[in-house]
Amino acid sequence: MDVDTAGAAIPSIAAAIGEPARARMLYQLADGRARTSTELAVVADVSPSTASVHLQRLKSERLVRVAAQGKCRYYSLASADVAAALEALSVLAGAPREAFVPTAPIRLRAARTCYDHIAGTLGVELHDRLVALEWVRATGRNRTDYDLTKAGVDALERAGVDVTAVQTRRRRFAFACLDWSERRPHLGGALGAALLDLALARRWVEQDLDSRSLEVTVRGRREMHARFGLHSS
Repeated sequence: MDVDTAGAAIPSIAAAIGEPARARMLYQLADGRARTSTELAVVADVSPSTASVHLQRLKSERLVRVAAQGKCRYYSLASADVAAALEALSVLAGAPREAFVPTAPIRLRAARTCYDHIAGTLGVELHDRLVALEWVRATGRNRTDYDLTKAGVDALERAGVDVTAVQTRRRRFAFACLDWSERRPHLGGALGAALLDLALARRWVEQDLDSRSLEVTVRGRREMHARFGLHSS
């Protein structure tokens, strides 16, 4: 961005951040977790209709993005650059950021199924490890769909996933599915389903008959640490 372009854009972005209600919304999203417009309206102390107007302004300035998940629309920061800018402003203001406090029951939050894939803290950590190991790469306009890299294909085949069979299923292959308790993505799609099938078949996890919760077994902790580097499963 050259000086003239920056000079034109900065005042508009600064004004968008500087409005108190919008600033509260942005800082609520700064922990990397997504929220609904209703939740952000409460944080900003404005009506739902006013919150929608504010969020549209933030979206137009490319400060937030929105993802549809079922009947809900979840807002999150648009990029790491936005988070960095907010952190820098926090340093100048000397104001600490409040931590996200989940309200989901402990067992469901730890590990559960979301349709046919792994969700909860376990699912989010697995998603993050696949990204960090560069076994999956983001694709698509919104960078929420995934392809496997060669390293990912090799590693998952060794783990017991029939990648070719998964790729031929008539459904979305892999995508970032927003986790309702963690407000960060876990892995959805055919690949996510295959990983749940593998975990159940190998008895890495056991499914509760009366709920969607999953319990990680001793074998599962050992195997998921060895294969994926998961530490808190």
